[in-house]
Amino acid sequence: MKEPAKPQDEGRIAHFESSLDELESLVARMEGGDMSLDDSLKSFERGIALYRDCQQALEQAELRVRLLLDPEAPDDAQPFESDAS
Repeated sequence: MKEPAKPQDEGRIAHFESSLDELESLVARMEGGDMSLDDSLKSFERGIALYRDCQQALEQAELRVRLLLDPEAPDDAQPFESDAS
């Protein structure tokens, strides 16, 4: 049975997704090569901040999964094997 998402979790997911979308948009604009050096540096700084936010969200999700897999010893929990190759 699937546990309903908590409002706090939904907010984190929405924040992660919007951060990822913004990061992808920044990368696309920077790859276009039409930005000034100053705009490129500002975009790079923003991209680093977004990357760190996304990385932290992924680490928290991984910890949550580990806790669900083995609440007694989350550090020993084994991740699921992927069927996709």
